[in-house]
Amino acid sequence: QVQLVESGGGLVQAGGSLRLSCAASGRSFSSYTMGWFRQAPGKERDVVAVRSRSGSSTYYVDSVKGRFTISRDNAKNTVYLQMNNLKPDDTAVYYCAATEKIISIKRHDYNYWGQGTQVTVSS
Repeated sequence: QVQLVESGGGLVQAGGSLRLSCAASGRSFSSYTMGWFRQAPGKERDVVAVRSRSGSSTYYVDSVKGRFTISRDNAKNTVYLQMNNLKPDDTAVYYCAATEKIISIKRHDYNYWGQGTQVTVSS
């Protein structure tokens, strides 16, 4: 098993930046593909970005391409989401999640979830 704890959320003006962190503990972090998901009020939880366990493959939802970057530091058991040029539509609770799949963008493939961190972007 792996336990995940997110941090780094907050309130930011449109055009600003935030970096989310997700610290993992438990089984070997490098065994997991890591994903960031988000859930806005009244909406489903959707994938934002994924980085494979090898680090060689990444996925971004179209709406964040060129603005968000997912990275991982296996030595620190941490995955990051750098978010630049934030927009009000990015407002959501952001979750990190782990899967043993080689890579997946499907929510139900992820077995382990953090508690979420709120990101609010004001216009």
